[in-house]
Amino acid sequence: MPRMQPVPLDSVNGLSQAEFVTLLAEVFERAAWVAEAVAPLRPFATVTALHDAMLAAVAAAPDKAVTEFLNRHPDLAGRFARKDPLTAHSAREQAGAGLDRLTVKETARLAEYNARYRANFGFPFIICALRHTKDAIFAEFARRLVNEAAEERRAALAEITRITALRLVTRVSGPGMPKVHAELTTHLLDVAQGRPAAGVPIELYTVSADGSADLVATAISDENGRTPAPLIVGRPIPSGTYELRFWLGAYTSGQTGSTFLQMVPVRFTTAEPERDYHIPLLFTPWSYTIYRGS
Repeated sequence: MPRMQPVPLDSVNGLSQAEFVTLLAEVFERAAWVAEAVAPLRPFATVTALHDAMLAAVAAAPDKAVTEFLNRHPDLAGRFARKDPLTAHSAREQAGAGLDRLTVKETARLAEYNARYRANFGFPFIICALRHTKDAIFAEFARRLVNEAAEERRAALAEITRITALRLVTRVSGPGMPKVHAELTTHLLDVAQGRPAAGVPIELYTVSADGSADLVATAISDENGRTPAPLIVGRPIPSGTYELRFWLGAYTSGQTGSTFLQMVPVRFTTAEPERDYHIPLLFTPWSYTIYRGS
């Protein structure tokens, strides 16, 4: 699905019912009836109020209708096991979590989890994939498999709240936007020189339990010791394990004529997808300090 510019809320409030439903039909997975239910409630003062009304429509639906809605969500699956076509939203979300790059072994593990989950609860495992790394999704699968049925139904609906908020902000803009995005930033301070460190290559990776690493972003620090743009921006910061690699060798050798710190790796975990993370590096040619800033 081509990326579209969000429509201003004032314009959304003025659409015909058919136009409104077309715009928002896939915010809730294969459930255009949610948009149909809230169209007569316009105008909405904020984007969050629109989202809340859509959630209320689901909450007010009969249990059977909600179960059918849950079952319209796709299983999580790697490219080796995908049988049914995904909606454009779901395809982008699963790819964003790396599920389109699973190994054959990981795909088999996911298929086993899917089968156990459906047997336990009668609907597919639902998670906001854009808020999790691949490993974090596996961990959540294992944790939630032992839930009681009522508890897990609530968990699935809570994930739908997050999924639909992320989808809605791609469709509608305006006052009172849901808080769904965060930023991951860094800066470098050369303590020996008492100034920001410019020209240092920086890499950000996600790190899996097997030790493999996937590149997320690269940058070179500017004259302020910062990256030209956040390393993660315009989306949640997926819960998981990351590694920042600061390539200090060329920078420090220019001061001392030799290199002691060639590369500083900083491995850390995140668990708050909608909260900003700022991770500065303070260093000399022979030492460094890292901390979580604000």
